[in-house]
Amino acid sequence: MGEGTSLPRPEVVAARDALLAARGSLDEELVRLEASARAAIDVKAKVKRNPGKSIGLAAGAGFLLVGGPKKVLRGAKRVVMGPPEPLPTSMLPKEIDAALGRLGTDGERVRGLLEHEFASYLETTAPARRSRNLGGAFTVVAIAFVRPLVLRYSKHLADQIFSTHPEDYDDRLRQVRERLGVEEPDRPA
Repeated sequence: MGEGTSLPRPEVVAARDALLAARGSLDEELVRLEASARAAIDVKAKVKRNPGKSIGLAAGAGFLLVGGPKKVLRGAKRVVMGPPEPLPTSMLPKEIDAALGRLGTDGERVRGLLEHEFASYLETTAPARRSRNLGGAFTVVAIAFVRPLVLRYSKHLADQIFSTHPEDYDDRLRQVRERLGVEEPDRPA
């Protein structure tokens, strides 16, 4: 043997083999990740496999998107509390309204001023009234019960949307391997 033809050291050979094995493992993981992602977003296959469940998931998502829970709570509140009473044409009592009518055109200005001042008063005291409002308490209690259900359903909905079926995953994995020209790795028995 000449001086320039030395054999690689055993630790260099072992490191190179480990690097090649790691590179092969990484390639396989990338192929599996792509197949998994493609299977997870294959909506057509999911609808074909479970049409009833797919319609239910779409209906539930639509219900949430159009604000269904809020509308249901408002309807329940209306059933429990009754419909809101219409506002009167004049906010003043009949006696004061009659007295203002006797003032002529000045009565209309005074009525406008009184109604404006009363509206300002209502606006100023709104937070205190809201804290005593029974409807507000009903809404808080309803939200406390409904919110966990909505959160649980939305989590279940997301799990259903992004779950992969083993057959779909295997099909996608086979397609990705064919496209990339990669053979299936040997599996330990």
